Amino acid sequence: MKLTVLGSGSPEAYSRRASSGYLLEAGNDRILFDCGGGVVDNLLRSGRLPKDITHLFFTHYHSDHMMDYARLVHAAWDEGAAPLKVFGPKPLKDITEGYFGRNGVLNNDLRARTELPQSQQVWVARGGTLPRPWPAPQITEIEPGFTFEGDGWHLETAQATHAQPILECLGYSFEAEGKKFVYSGDTGINPDITDLSRDADFLLHWCYRGSGEKLHPALMAFSPDPGEVARMAESVGVKRLYLSHFRIHMDNEASHSSALTDLSEHFSGESGIAEDLDVYEI
Repeated sequence: MKLTVLGSGSPEAYSRRASSGYLLEAGNDRILFDCGGGVVDNLLRSGRLPKDITHLFFTHYHSDHMMDYARLVHAAWDEGAAPLKVFGPKPLKDITEGYFGRNGVLNNDLRARTELPQSQQVWVARGGTLPRPWPAPQITEIEPGFTFEGDGWHLETAQATHAQPILECLGYSFEAEGKKFVYSGDTGINPDITDLSRDADFLLHWCYRGSGEKLHPALMAFSPDPGEVARMAESVGVKRLYLSHFRIHMDNEASHSSALTDLSEHFSGESGIAEDLDVYEI
């Protein structure tokens, strides 16, 4: 398996980090976890195209985890890709219909591209056939506990504690070739994600709070700092631990040094802070 970080940031607009997006390659499949703003740009920078993505799994629908969804689907459609397989909590069907349905926000664009003779001829010249269908990603709405068997890989889900009851939130484990990758999604430390992380070869965990940083109590409960994440990972036998979702005020030399110190003090395996376009072999 190979992991490419396409977005390691937060909702904050920031030139150094796109919002959340992580590409995992296993066999012939390219699986994207979340698709926040800037992820498609980094996908292109990594040398891949939207049509290369075979599966997309959403943890939840905060904008920084799904802002580039419509762009990814539209661009892959324009490249003639097979329909993307998309998985996520409700209301994924409604969100997709809101973009690509007959009354969706992109309906004027799609009508022009598929009905105007000049646009039809551009499509034909590129090897397409008429009539040209609209984008139609294959949607599967899922809940915590959902499992999926891919081509040589196995996926499981657990409930992340983050934005309920308005948003259902998930974390994912992915196993292939005898290795296990876990993406926590945005979550507090909870028994479900802790158990999902057990014996992971690589855990990618969100970190929205710097070492020892004090926030409002309503946020503290859902935002573990580096030391808390490290202790959780150590307790369940994780082998490699990387933090992501860094905010702008945490992205400086002093904050990085404190986070790395906490990781090394409380976690015995390899650890670090994920950066956009980092590549890891798992």
